[in-house]
Amino acid sequence: MPKINGMTIALIGSAIAAVGVIIAPLFVDLFQIMQLTVFAAMAILALSLGFIWGYGGILCFGQTSFFGLGAYAYAVAAINFGDSTPAIMLAIIVPVIFAALLGYFIIYGGVSDVYLGVITLTVSLILLNLVNSTAGDVYKIGTARLGGFNGIPGVPTINMPGDTSYILSPEQAWILTGLALIAVYLGLRVLIASTFGRVIIAIRENETRAALLGYDPRIYKLLTFMIGGAVAGFAGALYVNWGAFVSPTIFALGLSAQIIIWVIIGGRGTLIGPIIGCLLVQWMVTEIGAQQTLDANFILGAVLIGFVLLVPKGIAPTVRDFVAARLARTKSDTAIEDVKP
Repeated sequence: MPKINGMTIALIGSAIAAVGVIIAPLFVDLFQIMQLTVFAAMAILALSLGFIWGYGGILCFGQTSFFGLGAYAYAVAAINFGDSTPAIMLAIIVPVIFAALLGYFIIYGGVSDVYLGVITLTVSLILLNLVNSTAGDVYKIGTARLGGFNGIPGVPTINMPGDTSYILSPEQAWILTGLALIAVYLGLRVLIASTFGRVIIAIRENETRAALLGYDPRIYKLLTFMIGGAVAGFAGALYVNWGAFVSPTIFALGLSAQIIIWVIIGGRGTLIGPIIGCLLVQWMVTEIGAQQTLDANFILGAVLIGFVLLVPKGIAPTVRDFVAARLARTKSDTAIEDVKP
């Protein structure tokens, strides 16, 4: 019997998920479609940190920097160009350039992982205060007013490429966002399976040994950091498209902490883990927010503590290890039965 590898399972699962994304509007109402859309955009953001932290070993506390820059780049470009296609491209390019500059000074400057987290967190807070200070008509890029703490309302949503008059409906926007999540997941899976992916994992495990083998850990870390920035920026563009609005709160400390919680609960060292963690936490926050009895932050903190104490590896690695142990035990039992007289 041929052995089914992880990539095959990922492809089969992604195909099933894609079918589910396409037919979902037939079974759920508009409100649920809107919820699913923002959940999918946030899951892409979770993937960005899951990749650079889980595989690159880079703990970035300021992933909202790239998320927010992507969101603002999309909003400004969409208003000026009147077309979402170049806006989405800029939402990826701007965070990549920013990640390249920031990452160069941090990584090539020999900043340790702990201080890297502090610096990236500080950068997010600086961007939060900077954008908050852009109230007034003087602060604008082209025809797009930044709006300060009021943000940018009325952002043009995604249109069909080449046809600015064809604006995607909420159902079509959900299909686009859901399929984008699947595409980003598969793209990162392929990248991790490549030589580049194996090298960044080797650097995460033992940076000195990887350097002795002839690899420059700095350039690989920088490229990983930039890829994470690109994915986060893309998520920012999709997030703005969901609400047609962006404000400085997108850089807030609370969201930075949530992204880390998603990865911890879902499980580091996997790509499906951050997605599971994000969807689970966001669903919990939404459900808790619908009532006035319990505080959402209190419940979220309790859940995080519980997972750290009881499921330290996270959901996906724990399930994976349990299934692997059960399969190994089954094979062992079968082998024992075969050798019995």
